[in-house]
Amino acid sequence: MRYIEPELLKRVNTWLTPAFDKDTQDQIKHLIALEPTELKESFYKDLEFGTGGMRGVMGIGTNRINKYTLGKNTQGISNYMHQTFPGKDLKVVIAYDCRHNSKSLAKVVADVFSANTIKVYLFEDLRPTPELSFALKYLDCHCGIVLTASHNPPEYNGYKVYWQDGGQLVPPQDSEIIDVINALDYAEIKFEANPKLIQYIGQEVDDVFIDASVKNGSFDTSKDAKDNLNIVFTSLHGTSITTIPETFKRAGYNNVHIVEEQREPNGDFPTVQSPNPEEPEALKMALDLAEKVNGDIVIGTDPDSDRVGIAVRGLNNEMLLLNGNQTMVMMTDFLLKQWKNNNKLNDNQFIASTIVSTPMMQAVADAYQVEYKIGLTGFKWIAKMIKDYPNQEFIGGGEESFGYMVGDFVRDKDAVTSALLACEIAAQAKANGSSFYKELIQLYVDNGFYKERLISMTKKGIEGAQEIKQMMIDARENPLKEVCGSKVIRIEDYQLSEAKNVIEGTTTSIDIPKSNVLIYYTEDGSKIALRPSGTEPKIKFYISVNTTLDNVSAFKATEQKLENKIDAIIKDMQLD
Repeated sequence: MRYIEPELLKRVNTWLTPAFDKDTQDQIKHLIALEPTELKESFYKDLEFGTGGMRGVMGIGTNRINKYTLGKNTQGISNYMHQTFPGKDLKVVIAYDCRHNSKSLAKVVADVFSANTIKVYLFEDLRPTPELSFALKYLDCHCGIVLTASHNPPEYNGYKVYWQDGGQLVPPQDSEIIDVINALDYAEIKFEANPKLIQYIGQEVDDVFIDASVKNGSFDTSKDAKDNLNIVFTSLHGTSITTIPETFKRAGYNNVHIVEEQREPNGDFPTVQSPNPEEPEALKMALDLAEKVNGDIVIGTDPDSDRVGIAVRGLNNEMLLLNGNQTMVMMTDFLLKQWKNNNKLNDNQFIASTIVSTPMMQAVADAYQVEYKIGLTGFKWIAKMIKDYPNQEFIGGGEESFGYMVGDFVRDKDAVTSALLACEIAAQAKANGSSFYKELIQLYVDNGFYKERLISMTKKGIEGAQEIKQMMIDARENPLKEVCGSKVIRIEDYQLSEAKNVIEGTTTSIDIPKSNVLIYYTEDGSKIALRPSGTEPKIKFYISVNTTLDNVSAFKATEQKLENKIDAIIKDMQLD
């Protein structure tokens, strides 16, 4: 037998005990004999909960998504629920996306919950993540699970946990549950289902969710304006095909062209390199269709339908893909305008975003004199704001990674309602002789012209994780003093919960949960954030610059000036 490090061997041998089935044991023996590198990657650590739950490559081992790692999670959550809600009739709801093994893994999760005397509502087929969040509250459940790896590659799957309020796990429940899971032996997992406690759900929940999306995403757009908007939609082989076409229909949008080649749910995502609407290539077929049918707006969603990508006609009638920050500020301004016009703003509302998103959200909030709350990356923190401030009304909020949430009826980013909201903005703008893009430019004139770019570096495997760790250590030990000749005046370290005023040499505390994020602010108003991804083997650099825009006619020249500035920052930081 090949030499295996003692600690690794101990972890592997656990999986060769009778608690694991013969097929699993045979696969492990194969890895021991022939694939030592893969063996190490599969077992060198336990999969961890990150920004968007637990995601990983499917396969055998502690560092993989499989029936045992998910079974252990579910057993731990079951134990925690019984401890937290003693004597209650416990209920959970489970959804899953289009990925390979999602349906079978969802059934494993349902089996374990039911074996622990917990009532399970299991969606009969794939459904969007926002519908899971909605269903949790609608069915009065204590917990919700969705099997998804969002926009990760086809070999991935994942496990997201939601709590009573419909939002993802946040402190203190997250660490408490993780402690319970870590204390379990695999032999303690109860896999034997109680079929009487598993109830399949489907259209009856779809109907109320879609109606709620229409209610929250519609704003007095005329029938003529809706009829005159030419929409192109793609689900990118994902779950949104089950809800978005019907949502458009019920909202009165009938001029909708669907990319047929991408309509069918498929975990291989055969027509795209990545099913991520953040990537321009992912929307190529939709953009081609838009040219063919003279579409006004292109909408694409990721596999579990929480992220939405939007393209609109530019000043020269060309289709332009908006980034998440642009979409977010447009949706937020539109919502605030509706609230203001209906005399609903009374100093008791708030909008929200994240520390790595555009600072323009603050400018928009100031323009309407509405409170702006800011949190860590991930919509669970926005959901937590809604939970922590029950006497305030949440209007809307988003993050740069193509996610938005309208109101609080869903407590996670919601591509279904956001897609409808985007159409409302576009339809009303077109009816008024303007366009989505022209309205965005006017926002820049009114609030300042903010431009952002994201640089992602992929570092896979054990070595990659170590490399990312070292990059963050180096950034902390040798902080930037200037960027492109502009002095760094403030450094925020969310791991230390400290903000340092470099000019004055003073330090203040940051009242946000700890996270491995470092943000530099420069004298000329630039902002550069460094953050390892919580769900992918990547380190991300978020760059934001801004200037004033005197008028619409100066847009092109000013935009180029900001793009050049970002290019210079990338070169100066050696990120190219």
